[in-house]
Amino acid sequence: MRKQIIYLFIFLLTGLSCAPLDKENPYEEQLNDFQLSVKMPVGFENHSVAGFEMLIEEMNTGSSYRTMTDDKGSVSMRLPGGLYRVTVNGKVFTDVFNGTADKLPLTSAGIQMNLPLVHSKAGMIVIKELYNGGCKKAPIEGDYQSDQYMILHNNDYQVQYLDSLCIGSLSPFNATGANYFVSKDPETGESIFPDFLPVAQAVWQIGGDGDDFPLQPGEDAVICFRGAIDHTIQYPLSVNLNKEGYFVCYDIAQFDNTLYHPAPGDKISSDRIISVLIKTGRGSAYTLSVSSPAVLIWKSKGIAMGDFVQVPDNLTFVPGSTDKVVKVPYDWAYDALEVFNAQSSINSKRFPPALDASYVLQTDAFLGRSLMRYVDEEESAKAGYEVLKDSNNSGKDFYESEKQSLHE
Repeated sequence: MRKQIIYLFIFLLTGLSCAPLDKENPYEEQLNDFQLSVKMPVGFENHSVAGFEMLIEEMNTGSSYRTMTDDKGSVSMRLPGGLYRVTVNGKVFTDVFNGTADKLPLTSAGIQMNLPLVHSKAGMIVIKELYNGGCKKAPIEGDYQSDQYMILHNNDYQVQYLDSLCIGSLSPFNATGANYFVSKDPETGESIFPDFLPVAQAVWQIGGDGDDFPLQPGEDAVICFRGAIDHTIQYPLSVNLNKEGYFVCYDIAQFDNTLYHPAPGDKISSDRIISVLIKTGRGSAYTLSVSSPAVLIWKSKGIAMGDFVQVPDNLTFVPGSTDKVVKVPYDWAYDALEVFNAQSSINSKRFPPALDASYVLQTDAFLGRSLMRYVDEEESAKAGYEVLKDSNNSGKDFYESEKQSLHE
């Protein structure tokens, strides 16, 4: 994916040849006008709009172009016809501005549009790593996926607490699945997201009384989605998740499939077993998509999450299904991570731009690869502890590593 990114002030890559973007381009007749200007949200109209990063992707071919807005917040160029996705990201201190336009048809008529940006704040507790794709069972044949985990990180300068933090993933289960919660504006083609985040399968919540699980600045916490055991004993390419301090999602009363949810190992303390607040799906095991999950962490405001999920109006059915989702408000979100399947061209967004303006690509499952957040070296040097990049844009903040960070 990254090898396909072309910096527009240097050249344009086409399927036939490399040619400069000027009037001497021999393929000029194949190019169409693309003009886009960003529109800042209310209250930020006087902020500078220069230097916001714009990623333009042709959805069918995977070709991508990266450029910056000018001092008027605009980009103007000529591109081959196709179906495009555009994401814009800018950051001023802790203020983050994102915008997304999806499935834009570029024809000889060209595109000229204004893209509204949404405002959000950089997170305090963020997702540092997500390992969801599984690995090979080598030296025997087969694939293994019972070792999924996530690492959280305190990206703030103050101590943060994991007490009452909730964990879940959005519907649809895969980015390639039918998305009944996001529609299209018939006139502009812009995605219309619901006014809630549809959390599927179950809501998990870390316990504690408010200050039982402190996370110091720059400190990490491991969350096991499946078995908190040493998976390497049987599968050397996997990871050891039976370690002191690790948390595990384990509720045998709700998910009784012991193949996917074995009893936690001897090094996992009972207070770090994360329980289900509500189960909305029918499965015997909780799992993340191995190819393209949308993961959310949050804390409720003004009401205990356990009370919130008991209110019927706070749940809704998935259209065409007996399964329900929990309607989590946007402003409760701490961090969001959208994953797309690189093997498909029909991925669709589940998170709105304010929470995650883009996505990170996962090339394939069962390769032992993991999705990692970049370290902000400059900010880390200033802070004296590890600070991770956080632009609320997974396409900029994350990359796919060759193996899990916990692999020994």
